[in-house]
Amino acid sequence: MTEKTKKLYDINQSVFAVAPMLDWTDRHCRAFHRVLSKNALLYTEMITTGALIHGDKERHLRFSEGEQPTACQLGGSDPKALAECAKMIEDWGYHEVNLNVGCPSDRVQSGKFGACLMLEPDLVAQCIAALKDAVSIPVTTKCRIGVDDQEPEEALNTLADKVIAAGSDAIWVHARKAWLKGLSPKENRDVPPLEYDLVYRLKQRLPDVFIGLNGGVATLEETSAHLEKLDGVMMGRAAYQNPMLLAHIDRVVYGEDKSALTSVEAMDAYRGYIENELNAGTKLASITRHILGTYQGVPGARHFRRIMTVEANKPGADITVLDDALAAVAHHQNAIRAA
Repeated sequence: MTEKTKKLYDINQSVFAVAPMLDWTDRHCRAFHRVLSKNALLYTEMITTGALIHGDKERHLRFSEGEQPTACQLGGSDPKALAECAKMIEDWGYHEVNLNVGCPSDRVQSGKFGACLMLEPDLVAQCIAALKDAVSIPVTTKCRIGVDDQEPEEALNTLADKVIAAGSDAIWVHARKAWLKGLSPKENRDVPPLEYDLVYRLKQRLPDVFIGLNGGVATLEETSAHLEKLDGVMMGRAAYQNPMLLAHIDRVVYGEDKSALTSVEAMDAYRGYIENELNAGTKLASITRHILGTYQGVPGARHFRRIMTVEANKPGADITVLDDALAAVAHHQNAIRAA
């Protein structure tokens, strides 16, 4: 096990991760999340092997200085192609490569990767072995508890045993079954019931293996409760839609004696990144679409979202849009205090 593996997946240190989310966890999102927590493990969106081998590597793999630790999630089922892509990922400076065995979309199924691979645990094990042979950074697996008519505990245990034998450094389990037929990808995130106990029992059976949980985790209290039984917690939509939760992670999960950033401080800290990206030609809306939830639950949040949603999409939008949105929040809050 490498030093990077030990740092990320020492079962004596809990890990909090922000889940890989298509169309959401791009490099601009991750740069903002890193402002809020210096310790949280961040993930790219899922990147297919075809996109890396035949597409624009720069667009898919680029990240900003200071963003690490970041893991890159791969989608694919060809061991040779996965190994080739994993080497690219390591060379670019990522801290981990993760194999997607959980995404249930039709596009993923047609490409024979994602959740449908739960039906082929031997192939998944071959993929993990190929990834381990290719790189020295951690190789991990993110899976469901089963698909369609599989018996969940049996399916999960079978996959876990095979990928651990193949060298997987950790297993992240989305604690829902995926229905490949009959449910949309969106419904597969909500409709199948969460079965956390299956993940708890997997950890009890494999005490020396890093087991992390994903699915339905929405609060810091839930995070702490899961970490009493597991090694890691991965938060998805809740972290994206209410990103200020992440400002508490370094204290709650990693035990740092520090106060959480306020929304104002977070915006101040992210401002430099926005300006640099604007100077590089990036459109404002591409950067700031990820900060719309910053003031969730705070007076003035609606004004902030409206300005950032409407004005940031206009041609030539610049940093003054953010200034106007922040001024609207401050004005609204001052009006409340004066009332």
